[in-house]
Amino acid sequence: MPELKVASPGETRIGWIGTGVMGHSMLGHLLDAGYVCSVFTRTASKAQDLVQRGAAARSGPGDVARNSDVVFSIVGYPHDVESIYLGDDGIVANAAPGSVLVDMTTSKPELATRIASASLAKGCAAIDAPVSGGDRGAREGVLSIMVGGETEPVRAVMPLLEVMGKTIVHQGGPGTGQHTKMVNQTLIASGMIGVCEALLYAYRSGLDVERVLQSVSGGAAGSWSLTHLAPRIVAGDYQPGFYVEHFLKDMGIALDEAARLELCLPGLALAKQLYQALAAQGHAKSGTQALVLALAKINNMQIGHDD
Repeated sequence: MPELKVASPGETRIGWIGTGVMGHSMLGHLLDAGYVCSVFTRTASKAQDLVQRGAAARSGPGDVARNSDVVFSIVGYPHDVESIYLGDDGIVANAAPGSVLVDMTTSKPELATRIASASLAKGCAAIDAPVSGGDRGAREGVLSIMVGGETEPVRAVMPLLEVMGKTIVHQGGPGTGQHTKMVNQTLIASGMIGVCEALLYAYRSGLDVERVLQSVSGGAAGSWSLTHLAPRIVAGDYQPGFYVEHFLKDMGIALDEAARLELCLPGLALAKQLYQALAAQGHAKSGTQALVLALAKINNMQIGHDD
């Protein structure tokens, strides 16, 4: 594989695939940092303002790869990742030797290792780098990025990751970034149940919920979800910083991996069941904080605005 140069504005060509809730802001930061960028997204209108800001529109994953030194992707599901990387007109088939391919989708560890092997055979390097921090973390450029891949390509793209994130940790070889994201999602899953149940208790007991949050957010019960998502619940804001349907996908991957590792994770299994009920109630495209609505329904309560 050719020697990899550390990415720098004006020299490194960036390709980007996926401009959803998080990807849009992430590419925006790279444009602001002065990188030459191109973009492909299935819904062209979602990238229109990015093109107006200087990103070149491409016709598909292969077109992105042919015109990039580093390709980033953040799409919805593992089957999307497999299609854009390993399809006939995919990234791997069209990337030049020496390219670095960085998938930031939360996906299957096994798929990440397959992409890495296929990339190596083409003289490229593939990195799995899923993120945490939601829409706010993406907008503010403070995401946590969990990186799996070989040392040299990780070093080469680190300046790019630092534009988008605050906490960037190289976990090990291919697939380890995805395994770390499963740890992250397992923590969030049970934690969101606690946040929602605690708020329902506060409502039912007649407390001033905003005052309650002032007391508990900075103590031993504090968490990212409590600080950032509980106020959205109080405001009746269930807009997605992270979609329920994508969280269900993540929990499914984590439970499949747990089964393969012969782990019993009842808290994660319960959270997935509750989120499946929430999705069945019409909230698949709501934010994960909407879990409170499913729990409120069980308790015959109505809080905020169920929109």
